[in-house]
Formats: sequence, structure tokens, C-alpha cells
Amino acid sequence: MLASERGQPGDVVVQQELQSQLDALEAARCKRVYSEKISTRIKVRPELEKALRLAYDIKEAAPDQEVILTVHELKRLARNAAELMTPSGKLQGAGVQLELLTGPLTGIHDPNGMGAMFFAVLAAAAQIERNYIREKTLEGQATAAAKGNHGGRPKVIDEDMLTFAQALKDKGVPVPEIAKKITIKTGKNAGRHPSVASLYRAFADAEPDKHG
Repeated sequence: MLASERGQPGDVVVQQELQSQLDALEAARCKRVYSEKISTRIKVRPELEKALRLAYDIKEAAPDQEVILTVHELKRLARNAAELMTPSGKLQGAGVQLELLTGPLTGIHDPNGMGAMFFAVLAAAAQIERNYIREKTLEGQATAAAKGNHGGRPKVIDEDMLTFAQALKDKGVPVPEIAKKITIKTGKNAGRHPSVASLYRAFADAEPDKHG
């Protein structure tokens, strides 16, 4: 079993909370534990990516093996409904079970069994929130355009770069490695690799178009 947790460095209360979560994971007999100490504002979560990648790799290598991703609570997997779309969809596609140790949905959810409805609800909630965010963004852009403000920065990652990056991501290449394989074509950063954060934003921005 796997887990991904996060905390705030330098905060005694949060450190104690993280330790209690790690203790709970140990009691749940998790065989591999991943923990992170990052700000809630940071989108890149490398330890979570490692945990998910290991789960997918094990399942791919041994399709008949039961693989369970265990988290202390659902918000450790994603901090809002929109963020849930990608991991929940991949867990379901890979046939990896999700175990929640606390909260109203405590238990093990099998995407190919009784837990299928659970994953369907997660996907629906994520899609609703993403659509809402997209609508509010478009409304804001329309309002700005009506006032003569066509702001916005030129894209660091163009459509060709994003298509190539998405293809690599679909093959299981980690996002940090993908960032090293593409090069910015224009602007002050031309010739450089995009940051991992920029690549995550590009993937996130493309999600509504893929699913909506």
C-alpha cells in the first residue's frame, strides 16, 4: 500500500498532525509511505507523483495483483474537486484501489467493483468544479475585453509543445522529465526548458477542453 501526505515545515502543530497521520498509515500496514512538507499554494507534488507512479507500475507489471493507494483523508490526494479529476481517473483506469483512513468515505474503494460509483461521483464533482472555474475565467476575460483590456501573457508552452508533452505524460513519463525534453520557442526564455510548474499549469489549463 502507498500513501502521500503533506505538512508545513517549522510548525509544531502541523508536524504533530503529520506524525499522527504517518502513525495511522503504519497501523494500516502500508508497505511504502510517501510524505511531503509543502505549502498548500504549491501545485507540484513530487512525492504524490512518485506514489501514484509506483502504484500504476505495480499494477501494470502484475494485473492480477491487488494494489491499494492509501491516504489518510481524501484531501491528501487532491485539495479540491478540480484536482481530483486526473488522479481519480488514472486510478480507475489502472484498476488501483483507493483506501481512505478517515472521513465520511472511510474504507477501500475498488474502481472495478463496489467502488465504481465512488469514482464516478469523484469524476462528476471534479468536472462540475472545472466547468465552473472555466466559466468564471471566460466571464472575466469577456468583461476585460469589453473594457478594452486584452491582457494576458504570451504562452510559454504552445500547442505543439503541449501535444508532445501530453503524449509523453500518457506514456507515464514523469512531468519533471517531460520538462527537460521540450524547449521554449519564443520570448525571453526561448531556448530554455519550461519550468515544471509551467508544465503543470499547461496540463491543467488543457483539461477543460479535453473533458468539457
